[in-house]
Amino acid sequence: MATTFYEVPVSAAPQSFSVSISGAQYTIRQTYCDVPDGGGWLIDIIDSSGSNILTGLPLVTGANLLGQFSYLSLGFGLVVTTSGDADSVPTYDNLGVSSYLYAVIVS
Repeated sequence: MATTFYEVPVSAAPQSFSVSISGAQYTIRQTYCDVPDGGGWLIDIIDSSGSNILTGLPLVTGANLLGQFSYLSLGFGLVVTTSGDADSVPTYDNLGVSSYLYAVIVS
């Protein structure tokens, strides 16, 4: 089996963008939830017809973000990494700078 990593082009600003993963077109909408004791980045995954697949998915490190949603059969996983500290979650300022989102495709 071969594993391919594709960097999803996130950046340190709320935004929506289109991305092709495993031959399918998706829109990723990223927002930042700012709360007094922390906060964090959330993403929504939207299919090509504009229907929400997943909403409010927190960008955390250490696990396949889509692992619990295998029943959706998307054909890929999502992982977050942060340079210098593998366990550090993305901050408002470092997403796309030193924290990255990757689609993982196993074939």
